[in-house]
Formats: sequence, C-alpha cells, structure tokens
Amino acid sequence: MICEMCGKEVPQTKTVIVEGSRLNVCPNCSRFGEDYRASQSGAPISSSVIEQRLEKREKRMKTKDIYSGSSSTELIDDYGTVIREAREAKGMDLEQFAASILEKKGTLSKVEAGALVPDDKLIKKIEKALGIKLTEVVQSGVTVGGGNTNNKMTLGNFIRKE
Repeated sequence: MICEMCGKEVPQTKTVIVEGSRLNVCPNCSRFGEDYRASQSGAPISSSVIEQRLEKREKRMKTKDIYSGSSSTELIDDYGTVIREAREAKGMDLEQFAASILEKKGTLSKVEAGALVPDDKLIKKIEKALGIKLTEVVQSGVTVGGGNTNNKMTLGNFIRKE
C-alpha cells in the first residue's frame, strides 16, 4: 500500500483526518492527523477550525475608527472677544500690546475682530502676555446631536442645537 502523504510503499496504512481530509497514511505520517474512527464518534474536527477562522475574519472585517479616543487642542470660538477683554483689563491699548509681544498692530486688530485665525506661535504669545487660555481640549469621537441609536452618521450629528 502507498502512503497518501509521503508516497512510501508500506505494508499497512492507517486512516486519519489531516486538516479536514481523510487520508490513508503510514505509521510515521499518522502523527500529523487524528484517528479517523475517533473523530467520527465526536463532533466534526473541521467545525472548530471553521469557527476559529470565522472569528478571525469577523475581527478583521470590523471597521476601525482611527479617531476614537484621540483628543486635540482647538482655538475657542470667541477668541477675539476674550483677547480684547483681557488686553483692556490690563490697561493696554492695541499699539502697546502689539509692541510688547513684537507683532504688528494690524495683525492683532484682525485677530481681535475674528477676521484672522492666529497660528499656534501667536496663540502662545498672546496667552503668555495676557495670562489667558485660548485653546481647549476637544475629544474626537464624541458626537454632537442626539437620537442616533444605530451608530451611523446622520445630519443630526453635524447640527449644533443651542
């Protein structure tokens, strides 16, 4: 008889299950599988393998939110008003304030009016000079709106209700 795994000519073969296939193999190759008679009495061998593969596939197929749990710092909405009020509270006019942080008066005027969004470097200068906080930590993944029970994005997630 010929071993179906290694191809050797042997006096007798043994029937085993290897990776879900029934093979007649020599005694040396029988260690790679399970006894055919023992596997017939219990649950099918391949069902556990299939279940494991399905679980792995399910994990792989899940969509991953790359922004979940991440946070970022953003400029507050009314930054111009906050800067103007803090500057006036310190008793400085726009020219004095511009000279103290080495910026142009026109640039600071536009920032206070809300017409110009300051860059990070300018934000740090203003915060340090006036002793105020212009940034806030925002958690990503937090939805604004409500009524969304099935975790799908709707227009309600983008509408701010006040």
